Parts: sequence; structure tokens; C-alpha cells
Amino acid sequence: MRRQLAIAAGLVALLAGYVTLDVHDVVPGLLTDAAPRTAAAGMPGGRPTPSSSPSPSVAVPVAPASAAGPLPDVDSLAPTPTAKGLLAAVGGRLHDPRLGRQVSVTIRDGLTGEHLLDVAPAVPRAPASTAKLLTAAAIARATDLSQRMTTKVVQGAGPADLVLVAGGDMLLSPGRGNPDAVAGRAGLLDLARQVATAARQQGLRSVRLQLDDTWARGPAYAVGWLGPDIDLGLTGAVATLGLSTQRATPGHPAPADPAASAATALAGRLRALGLTVAPAVTRTTAPSGAAVLGQVESATLGETLSLALADSDNALTESLARQVAVRAGRRADFPAVAAWVLASLKARGIPAAGVRLVDSSGLSRGTTVPARVIGDVLGLASRGKDAGLEAVVSGLPVAGLTGTLHDRFHAPSSRVAAGIARAKTGTLTGVSSLAGTVVDRDGRLLTFVVLADAVPPGGGTLDARAALDAFVATLATCGCR
Repeated sequence: MRRQLAIAAGLVALLAGYVTLDVHDVVPGLLTDAAPRTAAAGMPGGRPTPSSSPSPSVAVPVAPASAAGPLPDVDSLAPTPTAKGLLAAVGGRLHDPRLGRQVSVTIRDGLTGEHLLDVAPAVPRAPASTAKLLTAAAIARATDLSQRMTTKVVQGAGPADLVLVAGGDMLLSPGRGNPDAVAGRAGLLDLARQVATAARQQGLRSVRLQLDDTWARGPAYAVGWLGPDIDLGLTGAVATLGLSTQRATPGHPAPADPAASAATALAGRLRALGLTVAPAVTRTTAPSGAAVLGQVESATLGETLSLALADSDNALTESLARQVAVRAGRRADFPAVAAWVLASLKARGIPAAGVRLVDSSGLSRGTTVPARVIGDVLGLASRGKDAGLEAVVSGLPVAGLTGTLHDRFHAPSSRVAAGIARAKTGTLTGVSSLAGTVVDRDGRLLTFVVLADAVPPGGGTLDARAALDAFVATLATCGCR
């Protein structure tokens, strides 16, 4: 089977990819020159955004590969659905009152890119987190997804000064690193052991730990992010250093300064290894060419990006986009990074009419993207036009099994698509969206995008999700000719 079919052939490979992490009581330390968290406090109020999961911070059991039945084969010779057949099958789903009256759809052949059914595809709509697919496409185009982020400690200006240098990894384990994990691949304990050994070799027993997180440092929160969303753990601060155990999850807000929290955790590890560490961690800039006393490496950028999409992690997505945009010469603020994503779309030849990006994660109100544009991005991956993006999209949540789809596609009206569809979810108050791939009854790979941005308040998010799931299930069971 051709390489581009791998996007559908590996749907059950990452069943353990989504685990909601609780905060493990790692208290952030006081950085003497750190700015107070005024951004969140000064943000507009309002009702919090619905979370990507209807229940707060629950551990997800790992399902066996057979839980959703055998994965269907993709058949490149399978007949292609017709517009008439698709409309007959899903027309009623498009008018489901649970989705409201503002719905856009594009369904395409996953191998050829042929448009099979379009409903208001060029109308700008609020995409919510499906906008992350545009950001993923920009990252995949601009950088090598096999590279890793390095967190290191270097010699500071004074003989007893140690400087923790942030390198972009927001998923450090507070303990030992796990070579089989994405979140927690690099471990602070491993780093601390290297540093403690180097310090003793220099005859040091008392040290001062400092933090250099000047790399790609910018605002922690976008102007459009609601204070209640931050306080409820629906998003965290954007940083270039953080602990995997302190990611924002519903009901568990992240620390306001993830880098400071990680530095404090490292100081604690060094003390446990016998070093005396000054109580205050201060910010500084590491000396140029300073000797490296220890370093650890993250999972690959591609693996980290896939995790950000699977968990719909706003802060992690923004951090990765910011780092790549800064390398491309852009500023490290939300508007500049969003403009870089938009420029990347245009450079790919994707018409960007109707696209307005306020941030790179889709969390801010005011972002609009036509369904057609998201469909174009999915087509680049499904047709094998971009190997990096293909790998990222192949890691999207699997219906009923992983990521933000782990608790969906279990209802009688949609469970037939469990283990078959793979998609990026999107949820804001009044907005529900889904974009991904599905294999139909005949074995034809299809891409789909559904954006609904006038979801009625009565049933709200859960009813809209059920309607979207039923729509995708209809595609999975339809020959549609």
C-alpha cells in the first residue's frame, strides 16, 4: 500500500497517547525579578469555555486494540462516493438542530483531493481548536520535526552560579525521564544528577541556581484568553520550560510561571542530592559559550506536536509555534506568530480568504477560518504532499480511543466509527467542530471538516458533539453512490 495510506493504516498504534495529568503539588518558587501574574487577573471575565472533555481531569483507561473491532483496509481502487449519494446520506445530519443554523462542511476524497460535498465551505467560521491544524501545517513546513529540545544547565558568571537554560521543553518529568514517553521524555532528576556530579568535580558544595528563559520568551497569555478558562485549567501559560505534571487540565490550573516552577523543582532535586542551593532562584542570561554541566533532550518536535494536537493543549501548541516562528525571524508575541501561520498557508498556495487568526491555538474569540482551508490542510497530509504533516495528522485522536476523542463515539448512533475515524476536535461556547479522516464502508479514505459556530445554548456542547459524531459515523457506514 502506498505510503500516503499510512495515515489510515496506523489508527490503533497509540492507544495510550492520552493521559490526563494531575498537578503533583510541586510549588512554584519565587523568582526575585519575575513579573506577577497580572495578565490573567486583568483579563475579561465571562463564562468559561467548555473543556475538550466533559469531565474534569480523569485518567483514561488504555483500551485493547480490538476494542473497536478490526481496522478496515484502505482500498485505493474502491469506488468514490458521489455528491448526490453523500447529500442523501448526510443531508439530514447537516440540518440537525443540535448544530444550529450556521454549519459548513467539506468532504473530499482522501487520495485524490476531489471535492465530493461542499456546504458553505468558503464562509468564515469560528474553528475553535481545529485551527491548530493550520499551525501544525506551518510548523511542519518550516522545521525538521525530528529535532529535539534541549534543557541544560551551564556555568554561570560566578564560580558557584549554575544557570538552567530553557530550550523549549514544556514536558519535563520532575523525576527520571521515560524514553518511551512524549510527556516526560526528559527528566529533571537525570539533569540534576549530571549537574551534581559536575559541581562536586569542581569542589562545589554550595551553589546558586539561576534561570535563563530568554529564548523565545513572550507574553504568557493572549489578550483574548478568558481568566476563568485559565483559572479552571482549560489552558496554561505559554513558556519554553515546564513540567509534564503541571500541564493545565480541567480542574487543575497550571502555574502562572511554568519555567520558574521547573527551576524550583530542579533546585529541590539538587538539594536532595546533597548540594546546598540558595533559596531564591533568580533570572539571568547565561554567559555566551558557558560550559555545559548537564543536559537532557525532549521527545522529537513531531511527537510533541502530535501530543499537543491529541490533547488539544493550547499552551503547548502556542509554545511550539512561537519557537519555530522566532527561528524564522518573527517576534515572540501572539499576533506575530499568528501572522506567521497565515503567511505559511499562503506560501503553500492555500487561498487564505476569510482566515483571521488571533492566536495559533484557536482559543481566542475573533478567529475565523473557512472549512475549505482546513480541508486543504488535511488534503496535504492525506495525499502524501507533506511527509511531516502526514506524520502529525496520523497522530490525531482516534474515535472512541485516544486523545480528545477517547470519550466520544460510544453512543449507538456513532460507535460504528470508533477506531475508524481520526480527527481534531474544536470546542468553544457556541462552537463545535471536527476535522479529520474516515474510511467509508467500501474502503475509501475520506477527509471531512464540519464547523458549527451557532450551537444553540439548550443542549450545548454535549449535544453538538453527539451530532458531529453521528455525522462521521454516517460517512463510515456509507458507500454513498
